[in-house]
Parts: sequence; C-alpha cells; structure tokens
Amino acid sequence: MAKKVMITYALWAMGGPLGLHHIYLGRDSHALLWILTLGGFGFGWLREFFRIPSYVSEANQKADGGRVRRPPAAPTSVGLIRFTGQVCVGIYFGWVALISLSSLSFFYFLVLPLSICAGVHLVSSVGQQTSDLQKTLVTCIITSSIFYGSTLSPLPISLAASVTAAQHSTFKPLQPAGYPPEPLGPRLYRLSLGILAFSAPLGYCVFHNTTATLYYISDCIAALLDFFWFFPWLKGVLEFFLLLPYRLLCTLTGGGFYEDSWKKMLEILLNEYGKKEKEALKILSLPEESSLEEITRSYRELAKVWHPDHNPKRQEEAQQMFIQIQEAYELLLHRNRPQRRK
Repeated sequence: MAKKVMITYALWAMGGPLGLHHIYLGRDSHALLWILTLGGFGFGWLREFFRIPSYVSEANQKADGGRVRRPPAAPTSVGLIRFTGQVCVGIYFGWVALISLSSLSFFYFLVLPLSICAGVHLVSSVGQQTSDLQKTLVTCIITSSIFYGSTLSPLPISLAASVTAAQHSTFKPLQPAGYPPEPLGPRLYRLSLGILAFSAPLGYCVFHNTTATLYYISDCIAALLDFFWFFPWLKGVLEFFLLLPYRLLCTLTGGGFYEDSWKKMLEILLNEYGKKEKEALKILSLPEESSLEEITRSYRELAKVWHPDHNPKRQEEAQQMFIQIQEAYELLLHRNRPQRRK
C-alpha cells in the first residue's frame, strides 16, 4: 500500500520525536534512533519537516519492486550532518554507559567500545546507507584502550569510530522485486529489544544509585553551561531547554512553574544517601548525619591506624583496609562537594 505524505506529516507532528512516522514508512533504524535520542535531540525532528516528501517517495519506490534510485557505485559519501550525528550519538551512548555501567571491571575494554560503536553504527545505518560494523567496533576497542580510564574518552572514541564508519560506508542491499514487506509485529519486537537494551542499565542505575547518578549528571550539565560563560544569552537558552521537561510537566498537570521547587526537589534527592555512600560511612565508622569535617577527621585517624608502614606484621590486610578507607573518603568527599561550593 502506498504511503501518504499527509499521514506521514500527521505522525511527525504527533509523535515525531518517538519515530512514529519512520515506523509508518518502514525506516526502523531511523525510528530506533529517534526513540533513543528524542528526535535527534529535537534538531533532527525539526529538520525532517522538509525531508518527509523524499522519505515517502523512497518508501513507495522501495515497495514498488525495490526500485530505489541510487548511484551505481557501491561506496557512498557521508555528508556533514550524518557524520556530526554519528559523533554526537556516539558520545551520547558513551555517556549513558559511563553513568550506568562504569562500575564493571571490563568497562573500558568492552562495554564502552560496544556502546559507542552501537551509537555510531545506528546513525550510519539510517536510510539507504550502512557501514562495516566489525571495523567500527575494532576502532572503538583500540581507541578505548588508548584513552583508558578517562571520563572524556567517549569524544575521541566516537570521532575515530565515525571516521572509520564514513570510510567504509556503503549502500544497503536491495530486496528482490516482489519481496513482501515485513509484518509490523516482528519490527516492533526488535525495536522493543533495542529500547530495552538501552534503557535497562540506565534505569537500574537511576533507581539504585540515585545520588551518584544525579551528581554525575549535574557535573556534566554544569560543565556544559560553564563552557558558554562568554555567551550569556546562549547559556540562558540552554537553561531554558534543560528546564523545559519540568515546564511541560507542570503544564500537563495544571501546576505552576517555580524554579525554586525544581532546586528543592534536587536537594531532597541529593541529601539521601545511596547504597555506596552508606557502605562508605560504615567503613569510616560514621553516622549518616556526619559533617564534612567529621568525615575528614575520621579518615585521617583511620588512615594513620591502617597505614601499611604502621603495620609491618600484617601489611596485606592493612593495605586492603587503607585502600577501602581512601575510596570511601573520596566517595563521600565527592558527595559533599556541592556543599563546599556554597
């Protein structure tokens, strides 16, 4: 059945950031990308207003015996917008992995490269094009080993992966003429698996380590806003869009918008100790209401008691306890950092 431009525009307007119009047109890779990034962070969704007619024409040509116009050569060039999307989505997937899975021992060797590779390859597979997944993954693994342990590693890894994907970009193989379209059920099933694979680790981290997650996100947002200090108007625009979800929630629920209430809600969440913070307090033999001065005092006392040089007869046990005390203090120090800024 031929796809209609008006129906596509209606789906774009009602659920464009969720990729409804791409599901309608059979562009499942594009739909998954839009679902995971909310319409290419909003910019891609707006840009599609002018591209929908070409998408519909492409879908109808594909349904009409698979006769999609394309150059005869197999390799294809990657435009600036697609390349920029690969880099941004790769960094985005890498940050999500850092937030939710960085505690894994093999994170920088396997998890982070896989996450960034998935983001870059997803963008490179939008539309008629695709890339060499294996070579992109190898590039991610090599680059991740070079920048091992760095919180900024998603940027160089994503850049290297995007260059590799662009160098090995090709057209997807055409379906044979008369090939029946795939039923909607299996397509939605695969989309659900992709969404679950992306959201499950992040959801677990948010609900089981709320404090650490909020601090990591707040640090990223603060660094982003500080980067635009020389453009006050641009910083104000970014702050407006960061608070936009809360404004929409207040509008839908009929409540008023108060910026102070948003800050109070964050303070309530940040004042609750997570599981790791409670274990750190137990190591330092402190109650939850301990101040930063009490935490520092207890750390210094325990560090003297368990220093390996002061325990020559049980150095191995002292070394392990000294490391635990050091890690517990650094975790609690990071938690109390916003209070020290005030």
